[in-house]
Amino acid sequence: MMAVKALDWDDGALLLFDQRQLPVRTAWVRCTTAGEVAAAIAQLVVRGAPAIGVAAAYGVALSARRDPELASLEVAARGLEAARPTAVNLTWAVQRLLARLRGVPERERAAVALAEARAIQAEDEDACRHMAQYGADLFPDAEVEILTHCNTGALATAGIGTALGVVREIASRGRLGRLWMCEARPVQQGARLTAWEAEREGLPATLICDTAAGAVLSQRPIAAVVLGADRIAADGSAANKIGTYQLAVLAARHGVAFYVVAPTSTIDLDLPDGSSIPIEERDADEVRRVRGVQVAPPEIEVFNPAFDVTPPDLVTAIVTEKGVARPPFAAGLRVLCGRS
Repeated sequence: MMAVKALDWDDGALLLFDQRQLPVRTAWVRCTTAGEVAAAIAQLVVRGAPAIGVAAAYGVALSARRDPELASLEVAARGLEAARPTAVNLTWAVQRLLARLRGVPERERAAVALAEARAIQAEDEDACRHMAQYGADLFPDAEVEILTHCNTGALATAGIGTALGVVREIASRGRLGRLWMCEARPVQQGARLTAWEAEREGLPATLICDTAAGAVLSQRPIAAVVLGADRIAADGSAANKIGTYQLAVLAARHGVAFYVVAPTSTIDLDLPDGSSIPIEERDADEVRRVRGVQVAPPEIEVFNPAFDVTPPDLVTAIVTEKGVARPPFAAGLRVLCGRS
């Protein structure tokens, strides 16, 4: 059973489950403008590539309610797209809304935009269910242990999740021995969010420091590393939460499968390889401070990329709602995206 919804539409406003507050308390943020949605995305009120894509679609719908002129909608769209540059789902959703609205009379744009945003949300819910099935089918054995990173569950999507959706499905089939969760420093989405979701649902789960991943992979019978992506290039290179690349290297060293789970909206066929993926760099204080507590000298220089890129030769398979792609990825990803 899904533990929580990341977002909801309520009487002309977008409600976002405030993920900054977890696991201490639960709270919702109410957005009534596209600017408020963009700020919420940038500030990690809502995060996870599919979820911010859905949120951005509703952001365009909110803008259309206030001013349906295309020029105004395009300004709002640029603000939303700039909120987080790595996750391609955000731009994909915004551009889909704009394309849908360009041929619609102004008086109808607000209603059409809301309907399209709702359609994107429903599609993501459905995509999560299909990814869960395809992903779980990769584990036919009686019981498996899975290692994951960051948060890819209901908090990151409109549905049951991408990689964590696969874990949920494995558990529902009675085959989850244990879920191992990296904390995902510096924002700790694994410790704060994935652990919270797993505990609410009673999954057999263990939280580890990011630096313990090598020990777990060398000492435990891990069947696979299963995680999400914020953008996948045409060659299968996958940008995901910082720390993913080192997990891929460790998995290869220990002969453990490495699965990326993401909807086709995360695949960017216009980017030939991982070197073309824009990588967001975030505020240095995310590293210097932990939950408001200073843990490093206040003026020390910090390198804080939010994501890294795993090359395709370290990826065993990419699971989407339309099927599973295996190396070499270029042709398979085009087929899954309907561009063969």
